[in-house]
Amino acid sequence: MTKLRPRLIADTRSITAPVPPPAKGPAIPKSGYLVEEIGDRVFWLTDGLYQMIFMTTAEGVVAVDAPATIGHNILRAIATVTKSHVTHAIYSHHHADHTGAMILYQGARFYAQNEVADLLRQAADPNRPLPDVTFDDHLTVRAGADRVELAYHGPNHSPGNIFTYLPTHRILMLVDVVFPGWVPFAYLAESQNIPGWLEAPAQALGYPFHTFIGGHLTRLGTRDDVVIQQEYVADLKAQAASAIDTFNVADVFKSVDPANPWAIFRGYLDGVAAQAANAVVPRWIDRLGGADVYTLADAYQLVESLRIDYGHLGPFGIHPLLPRTGRIWSRPPSSWRGPTIAARETE
Repeated sequence: MTKLRPRLIADTRSITAPVPPPAKGPAIPKSGYLVEEIGDRVFWLTDGLYQMIFMTTAEGVVAVDAPATIGHNILRAIATVTKSHVTHAIYSHHHADHTGAMILYQGARFYAQNEVADLLRQAADPNRPLPDVTFDDHLTVRAGADRVELAYHGPNHSPGNIFTYLPTHRILMLVDVVFPGWVPFAYLAESQNIPGWLEAPAQALGYPFHTFIGGHLTRLGTRDDVVIQQEYVADLKAQAASAIDTFNVADVFKSVDPANPWAIFRGYLDGVAAQAANAVVPRWIDRLGGADVYTLADAYQLVESLRIDYGHLGPFGIHPLLPRTGRIWSRPPSSWRGPTIAARETE
């Protein structure tokens, strides 16, 4: 298999690996959307890229999110199963790709976690109305005899990204954390809090759900999908840590201007990420879709999180006791592969 190069922008005509069976979902009809009943009066709606759910109740329709790419097809899909309108609209988080069509829920009552409300006020996007009801940690949304449990367990993908649970149907929706059948989107789904994002799958497994909605791509998820992503990320994290410790920093100086600190950092981080990704991709190329597409970017993000969040700094850790050279950064010897601080202090 061709090794991934230490760069993060793919060639536009590059050939990707075949999509493995676990990543494939139902075909999207010519209408451009698919709507399926996944529980009593609970419907899953997708265009193959984005997903949302809605539930019909005695009071009206409860909708979670409104992806912009599905757009007006949301209302068309709802109209195929009920004459009722959306009366309760829930923000999973503030990102516009998942909630950019919330404006379509005219007359609805909007719900969001407090941090999401603050971010929506900051964005001032007319397509994302401000919430009528906000909460800190937990909120139960009631519509007739039905209820939806909203919970915030701390920052993960973004501030205020919540767990939406339908206890009667044992359905859990958590957006941009687990991608059933696929590796995470680039840079661990562009997540803002990587330690929180890494913990979120275990928090999800604390719910007794049967069906999982991840917000993206081709199919529904299960508990096994959450566990499989945990395994993939654990593998990538272990390889990222190993690459930080073993990557030969001296190789960077052979190809960059040693007087350019940004070039040094770029060469080092790209090289470490590529080393980690090349170790992981062969094990996952047939298990998860997009392993050859986004593992390199995901590895880069994990490397940076290990360095910055967890303090696994490798050769950029506490400076060793070396003879003074009059320079901030001395070119390391060709044999240096990032030994421990204690070992370098004896040099």
